[in-house]
Amino acid sequence: MKRILLLQTGGTIAMQIRRGSGGTLENNQSMNLTRYIPELSQIAHIECREVFFKDSSDVGPPDWEIIAATIRDEYHAYDGFVILHGTDTMAYTASAISFCFKNLTKPVIITGSQVPMSVIRSDAKRNLINAVQMATLPFSEVAICFSDKIFRGNRSTKMSIGEFTAFHSPNFPPLAEIGINITIKHSITPSGRQMECYPSFSESIMVLRLFPGMRPAQFLPLLENGVRCVIIAGFGSGNFPIQGDYSLIPFLETCVNRNIFVVMASQAVYDSVDLEKYKSGRIARDLGVISARDMTIESAITKMMYLLGRFENTHQIRDRYIRPLRGEMSAD
Repeated sequence: MKRILLLQTGGTIAMQIRRGSGGTLENNQSMNLTRYIPELSQIAHIECREVFFKDSSDVGPPDWEIIAATIRDEYHAYDGFVILHGTDTMAYTASAISFCFKNLTKPVIITGSQVPMSVIRSDAKRNLINAVQMATLPFSEVAICFSDKIFRGNRSTKMSIGEFTAFHSPNFPPLAEIGINITIKHSITPSGRQMECYPSFSESIMVLRLFPGMRPAQFLPLLENGVRCVIIAGFGSGNFPIQGDYSLIPFLETCVNRNIFVVMASQAVYDSVDLEKYKSGRIARDLGVISARDMTIESAITKMMYLLGRFENTHQIRDRYIRPLRGEMSAD
């Protein structure tokens, strides 16, 4: 049987519901998997390890580094890896970890649940069985397994709070679908080169979501705190105000003059940023603003965190940001 390492990080899947006090995290859930889901032992030989135990809202770059480093250190001892994680920031973690691994040759599957495992109608059992099954297959991706779908981790985003189908991949089809059989439709082909892992992230970024009536000058003082990149969630295909006190242009010029990267993403979930389409986009392009193209906001953020954490050279960072590294954006 395949050897699978299951990494527990917390989240709803590990909650216990106590009458009158709501849900509380219980840090022994991963060790009791066979009690809740005895079928897992028929799929693979599973070893469990608690790397940390948090609500996913508290999970950030230092935790991503721990997860990636754990997989790196155990890479040759196991055939695949499953990460139990809360849903709120699962797409951020999946995106971040995907950038850490170059030439990945084994599956790294992230899953969780909308309802705690201890609840009768939980989706945890199905998600975890599917995740472990995927982790036994020849599948070289960091992926999210949720509700009978496998999504590329850095293409995923949480779309629903209350539905079992919580995750979607807006601009890329599912990697696999799970029915009577598991059908793998897309997957990165291993390069044949040795796996490399670079678990390092920089937190020196700022994200601005534009809204009508926003005065960009109010945010200039925030640039004094060592910010190296500003990611802007613009309108539509990357549009933004260019008139009067609402104009974003002076803010962009200030960033450029201070050698701060600026990335233009979109508040729209589907399709791609196009800085050629409107006047504002062309102004941004001429100033040196980088298009996030069809990346999710989670991927746009974590990719820059990864590149800033790994490289110092401005040209190296920019060159790698504008081209696909781990399948996170469509090629030109």
